Amino acid sequence: MGALIASDGSAHHPYLQRLARNEEPLRDLSDAVHHICLLHGRHPGVIDHALGHARLGIERDWLEAAADAFVIERAFLVRIVAAAGPMPSTPGHAETEAATAAQRHAIDMLAQSDRAGCATGAAIALAMDWAVIRETLDAAGERLGLTPPPSQLPLAEETVTVVDTLVREGMLERAMLFGAQQLFAQHRGLWDLLEARASARNKQ
Repeated sequence: MGALIASDGSAHHPYLQRLARNEEPLRDLSDAVHHICLLHGRHPGVIDHALGHARLGIERDWLEAAADAFVIERAFLVRIVAAAGPMPSTPGHAETEAATAAQRHAIDMLAQSDRAGCATGAAIALAMDWAVIRETLDAAGERLGLTPPPSQLPLAEETVTVVDTLVREGMLERAMLFGAQQLFAQHRGLWDLLEARASARNKQ
């Protein structure tokens, strides 16, 4: 899981890095938060669905803590979207809507998978990826005069301990890795899409 995060996690995407460093125009940050909200602003979300499938004690404990913490993240995300106003006008918006709907469907399928460990792997990937996503949200909030609340998501060290415990079951490990890998892939697709939208706006 650690190798997967290092290779596939969002922290390595150049466009998201620029957003997190507050180097892009406000309209690009606004576009990003709108699309992040489309994927993760609804309840129940990835972590909530995964909690419904949890079996093991340590798995359920981690998911309960993460689900409670994500309530704060979701509320902050919604506040930013409201402050940002409408999504910026961008060529090819219909195609973007279709792509985002497909990503949302893929994430929902992962989070509601009956394969033991798959949904938990996706939830863990979201929690680990959220650190850099939260930097982008903080950058947008700063530009819009909003004070970010402290993150209550489980610390990375706690999450690693949970993963180490769960992956001792071989079949669970494979399912968890699959769920995480697919969640990371959907996130990378989102950052690619947002970068293409920013490029299209710059050419207007």
